Amino acid sequence: MKTSIMLTAVLLVLVSTRAPLSAHHSWPVSMEKLVTVKGTVKEIEWQNPHPMFTLEVRTDEGKTETWRVGGPALNRMEANGWTKTTLKIGDVVTGTGYQFADGQKILRLERIVMTDGKEMRLYGR
Repeated sequence: MKTSIMLTAVLLVLVSTRAPLSAHHSWPVSMEKLVTVKGTVKEIEWQNPHPMFTLEVRTDEGKTETWRVGGPALNRMEANGWTKTTLKIGDVVTGTGYQFADGQKILRLERIVMTDGKEMRLYGR
């Protein structure tokens, strides 16, 4: 009886620790070069695992592209001075980060320059 209880307890511990470990992932980005986009904030998703911001970006050819840009978990962003009101719909910002390796218009942001020129980091000071 004690053996089966102990075995059950061990299995529960293993199962409960596996989920958080497997939930962690890295961004599928190309670290070959930094990409910079300037655009108007159209949507804000302030939630874990990654807060995301949708930008409407005007290309050099005059076309409009939609880019999604985001950072680390909320607690890491907050440690770098971010709040859910740091960016607002309509703000014009310049984001610099690493683009998804498959070419999607998604950036893992390293920093954003706000309309007033203030630079905000995402992954460190």
